Amino acid sequence: MTPTTYHTVTEAPAAGQDLPDTVWQEHEPLIDRIPRWVAMTGLFVAIVGLWYGVTALNIVSPIILPTPGETWDDLVFVGGNMLSGGYVLDAMITTTLTVLYGFAIAIGIGFSLGVLVGETKFGERAVMPYLVAIDTMPKVAFAPLFIAWLGFDIGSKVALAAFIATFPIVVSTAAGLYAASENERHLFKSMGASRLQTLIRLKLPTGLPYFFTGLKIAAVGVMAGAITGEFLGGGRGVGALIRVSASQLDTPRVFSLIIYLSFLGLTLYLIVVWLQRTFVFWNKSDKPGGIG
Repeated sequence: MTPTTYHTVTEAPAAGQDLPDTVWQEHEPLIDRIPRWVAMTGLFVAIVGLWYGVTALNIVSPIILPTPGETWDDLVFVGGNMLSGGYVLDAMITTTLTVLYGFAIAIGIGFSLGVLVGETKFGERAVMPYLVAIDTMPKVAFAPLFIAWLGFDIGSKVALAAFIATFPIVVSTAAGLYAASENERHLFKSMGASRLQTLIRLKLPTGLPYFFTGLKIAAVGVMAGAITGEFLGGGRGVGALIRVSASQLDTPRVFSLIIYLSFLGLTLYLIVVWLQRTFVFWNKSDKPGGIG
């Protein structure tokens, strides 16, 4: 009896016919496919339109909420004052120096404490609880103390700005040192690397993305600290100008100064983003996390 032979016939795709797509792809919603510049422009127009509607219908008193036109006129005035080297430029330079000095001090103290917390049991068990306790306190309440200790000059504002911006850097640095896997640490140990070599060559490079995340948060906090110090402690910064304008019910001037301050804060944030892309170029992430 002759055995029966079975043949499996696979039909080849016709010429010009694409192979079926066997890779599942998530359908991207329409709202996520809108280009960034279109979304930002549309949102800006919507906010200004709502703002104009509220002021046109007198829902809010014009003394409290100025119209977009009044705010724009004051933006032009303040911008011209800075371009001509007026008093607003002097105040903006003072605030910028306060922010930069405070940010630099926060980086130095925050990184050092973060390494202490992330590398030693003493830092984790003894230092970190005190840092958390201090961070839970209302930091604005420390402004009068810094002013009493350091006076009404720029020093008290720098201290408050650094005080507010330090804790995020501590936490992010310590978390970055824990990011290295156990296998990587065992590999360095088996190769005879010292604790310092493991820290410099493994833990710090691995933890750089975490460190820059803390810097982004600190870049926002240092602005709040500097302006709060100037608002409460006087001086020659933009915060003092906002306080004077608010006391005179000059709300267009308050709005315009706040907008220019937002440009300063955004610039500092974008500098941190640029530094992250430069020094942590190997870490690519498409996850949403803000600008940059």
